[in-house]
Amino acid sequence: MRRVMNNGLQAPRLPLPTMKPILLLLLALASAPLLAAPGSITVHGGDADQTNAIVTFTAPQDWQGQHTLSGKGGSIVSTLQVDATGQAVMIVPQIGKGENITFAITPSSPPAAPQGLTVEKSGSLLRFTHHTHGKTQPVFDYQMEPGDVPAGVPEVFKHGAHLHPVYTPGGRLITGNHPADHRWHRGIWFAWTKTEFEGQHPDFWNQGKSDSKDKIAAQILGEVRFDSLLKSWGGPVQAGFLSKHRFLDHNSGTTKPVLDETWEVTAYALTTGDRPAYILDLVSTQTCATDSPLKLPEYHYGGLGVRGHEQWNPVDKVTMLTSNGDDRKKGDSTKAQWVQMGGDVDGQPAGMAILIHPENFRFPQPLRLNPKNPQLCIAPSQGGDWTIQPGQPYTSKYRFILTDGPADAKAIDTAWQAYAHPLKVTVE
Repeated sequence: MRRVMNNGLQAPRLPLPTMKPILLLLLALASAPLLAAPGSITVHGGDADQTNAIVTFTAPQDWQGQHTLSGKGGSIVSTLQVDATGQAVMIVPQIGKGENITFAITPSSPPAAPQGLTVEKSGSLLRFTHHTHGKTQPVFDYQMEPGDVPAGVPEVFKHGAHLHPVYTPGGRLITGNHPADHRWHRGIWFAWTKTEFEGQHPDFWNQGKSDSKDKIAAQILGEVRFDSLLKSWGGPVQAGFLSKHRFLDHNSGTTKPVLDETWEVTAYALTTGDRPAYILDLVSTQTCATDSPLKLPEYHYGGLGVRGHEQWNPVDKVTMLTSNGDDRKKGDSTKAQWVQMGGDVDGQPAGMAILIHPENFRFPQPLRLNPKNPQLCIAPSQGGDWTIQPGQPYTSKYRFILTDGPADAKAIDTAWQAYAHPLKVTVE
């Protein structure tokens, strides 16, 4: 039977060669994933005004991708990034105390040129880069397997499982690695010093060090080893990785696993106070690898470690400041919410602030501020003996703010409040 059109005329019969591509197109459209329907979210302000606040929440999984966020009047104010599991992240430019802001969400296509933060694997390195306004700037490298040592440095000091180099938005390097005074210092790392495990005492901090005159060990007895890269990602708002490390004891002549550790590191590029900043969030989760606990006696350092730029090696070339307003000397062995370390790099001031999350063990956490070298440690073992027990994960959370310029205590205080009290979101 032939179809009749609205004007009473019979529709012409299409020859089969003409109908085939139409049918194929219809089948393709039927099987193609549909873009998520436009929706909205409401961000709820906290107890203080916030600017350029990092906001994370769980979105519907069919929101995966990149979206624009529009405020009142339809003006585009931000970008929403959603991964395959529905984990969503955005930057809220400004929100007042107690204010509720509703954003309309519209799916958008990725830009033709890279924008935001990208990640690239290069040998044993995972390299993170910031792209903006046609410019490319390194942010940090994650050293997975042990990297090469400088000329003249013994191979026993090869180490991985750390962040270095780490840069400011102005392109200034602010971490150090393999310094002559402590070859085992390695950018940003996490290791315990004084420990007890099954009758042995592996030292994971001083990796490759010995008590001999030259301080060079014949072999490593306590090791933090990179195990695997579980995933990595980039995007317009956030880049990051999830990896696994192993704490190994070699003291008994055989290798014994002590701890399994995951690192989740996320990176952002935004503005804090009145200056550009790179933000790195580190979440370390450590679990016992066997049924044996790891005992951690009282000790003045061990935990999260940071080594500063080699130009800060002279005692008078580095500054440290804590949330209590204490300097390097007064702040050592005190407890704080945050600590900042900085100094001039090639004649210009730069530095990093380390924010300590309030959920961390023994918060506010004790500090070791090295009196001779540009190095600091968040050291919970200063508070007395403690233990990581089997079946009880030990989680530590820290946020690094990397900036050019001198320390700005007010801006760091504001950033800590935003980190400690994240904004809440309602998906509508």
